[in-house]
Amino acid sequence: MDYLLPALNMVFQPDILLVLLLSSLFGFVVGVLPGVTATMAVALMVPLTFALSPLAAIASIVSAAAMVMAAGDVPGALLRIPGTPASAAYVDDAHKLTLQGRAGYIIGIGALCSMLGGVFGSSVLIFAAPMLANVALKFSVFEFFWLSALGLSCAIFVAGDDTIKGGLALLIGLAISCVGMEYSSGHPRFTFGNTDLLEGVSFIPALIGMFALPEIIRSFLRTGKAANAAGTRAVDEWRNVFSSVWGYGRVVLRSCGLGSFVGMLPGASADIAAWISTAITRRFSRTPEKWGKGHIEGVIAGASANNAALSSAWIPALVFAIPGDTITAIAIGVLYLKGMNPGPAVFINNADLVYAVFIVFFLANLLLLPFGWLAIRIAKVVLRIPQKLIMPALLILAVIGSFAINNDFSGISVMFWVGVMAYILEECGVPIAPVVLGIVLGTIVERNLMQSLISTQGNLMGFFDRPLSAVLGIVTLLVWCFPLLRRVFQRQAARAIA
Repeated sequence: MDYLLPALNMVFQPDILLVLLLSSLFGFVVGVLPGVTATMAVALMVPLTFALSPLAAIASIVSAAAMVMAAGDVPGALLRIPGTPASAAYVDDAHKLTLQGRAGYIIGIGALCSMLGGVFGSSVLIFAAPMLANVALKFSVFEFFWLSALGLSCAIFVAGDDTIKGGLALLIGLAISCVGMEYSSGHPRFTFGNTDLLEGVSFIPALIGMFALPEIIRSFLRTGKAANAAGTRAVDEWRNVFSSVWGYGRVVLRSCGLGSFVGMLPGASADIAAWISTAITRRFSRTPEKWGKGHIEGVIAGASANNAALSSAWIPALVFAIPGDTITAIAIGVLYLKGMNPGPAVFINNADLVYAVFIVFFLANLLLLPFGWLAIRIAKVVLRIPQKLIMPALLILAVIGSFAINNDFSGISVMFWVGVMAYILEECGVPIAPVVLGIVLGTIVERNLMQSLISTQGNLMGFFDRPLSAVLGIVTLLVWCFPLLRRVFQRQAARAIA
């Protein structure tokens, strides 16, 4: 309480509140653009922070990042283009609900769950920062290898009923992640002499291509008048949002907890948290047959996890000056510029400022609800536009977004060829979600694997020497063996009955 009252006085000043509001508006506008990440939005905010006070600078970064993460659900629901990589984890169900005429409902669900996840992650940040940061510091390359390998296992859960096609899609994603220079030797792989591929396939253009281009191709191949099938009645369903989220309270709590844990690990991100949370929720869902057909459970799980991870990523950043993700890496640089050096001493030297930052987290996440209402009103306008007018504009946005990542035409090429591949895969009934997961985690798995093998000189038992690594390794191997063990037990049970 000695620090809370001064912190409240620092935050509830007109200039700080104005910065919060304008940064949230900026994040909302940027977030609804397909393919724009929260990191990109925060990077655009950095030049503006030079003229702000330390608290206002951090407030602008926190509010913009939280709003981008939540607003990324809007283009995913309306156009099937994930606004951020995290929203790709549940974009299919969100868009299917829009096609059923429930766009306002699904956007409201995303806004409310993002707010709950952000508040939960902020609470974890306040009450458990030192303890959880100590746990995160014990993670070495061995633990991160097993964690990322466990994340790859989620591909089978998000693939649906056909595990063979899910495994094939995951292998395609892993193959794409192998393009570029090999980690340990720097030797080019699968670049075919193209220097643009030396750094690998750019993820954001690939993401845009995988989700935007198939929809555009199908719309151009469709004969007759292409009316917007989404309808407009969905915007009146905001009142049902709270009751639906309450009904899935257990999913919200589990996803918030998982997102907070993954977010505090240095090098992990909200993207990984959303994918893992969605996969685990599907595994334990009572209605897995509804997934992929317009089911809100996956949206609730992913939206709750990504903003929780976004907040908890500040735990190692504030306590030990170790960035939890790329956003906090940028924020640490801003903190140093403002003379607020992160680390254990910051809770002594700048305690009132730290508590003020905590309050900013809560306010930034609470702003997600009114902006969610604004997104519903925007959806009402978008859904009235004929599809034959939306698709050309969508193609232009996809091209601009792909070009803007590296400011060259290689991004457009990646978007086009990956999009064509995604269209062919979907026409063959192969799910796209495992491909995305393979691209996201493939590089992380390879990097941690090579670092681990180099440090142990090829000794595989080194992956089980550390207690945390051994536990994660055993859990991962059990998950991999679970389908085989289940089949063996089923056969034994059948023989016993016979």
